[in-house]
Amino acid sequence: MSFSLDRPEAPEPYSLLPQVPEFALSSTDVIHREQMDARFTGDGEDLSPALEWSGFPETTRSFLVSCFDPDAPTPAGFWHWTVLNVPASTTSLPRGAGHADGSLLPAGAVHLRNDSGNVGYLGAAPPQGDRPHRYVFAVHALDVAELDLGPEATPTVAAFTALFHTVARATLAPTYAH
Repeated sequence: MSFSLDRPEAPEPYSLLPQVPEFALSSTDVIHREQMDARFTGDGEDLSPALEWSGFPETTRSFLVSCFDPDAPTPAGFWHWTVLNVPASTTSLPRGAGHADGSLLPAGAVHLRNDSGNVGYLGAAPPQGDRPHRYVFAVHALDVAELDLGPEATPTVAAFTALFHTVARATLAPTYAH
């Protein structure tokens, strides 16, 4: 199977949702719209990059952190990482926080399974020969301390549930191609 580089780019995933205020999201590991280092991909170490955020509303009670590839050759993109119930006092996640054991997550935060069926972060892995994919890291500021979801919830269900509690959002979208 070959992939066409001239297929249209998927829309920015959060542009299709009700608009909310934005806040700042940065990383010492990845840069918006620039190629990711292989350490953060399936070609490397599958490490989640360090993320840091600021400027979110005072009404924030928790965060949901995710990584989504809208350019995956599927009708619904591909979820690489979802972390629920990050306490409002947390303003960063260190490199490697996406490890399946959750040892670098703050107390109370939990990983959901990514779209490959595994717990934790799954590094970028676009099809060989495809154009660069965007990996949209998002931090959603929520008005609830916890989303009432069990560990078997899907990332799509978490995104849908969070939609009704999102008071602000920050995104950062590095790219990756082979």
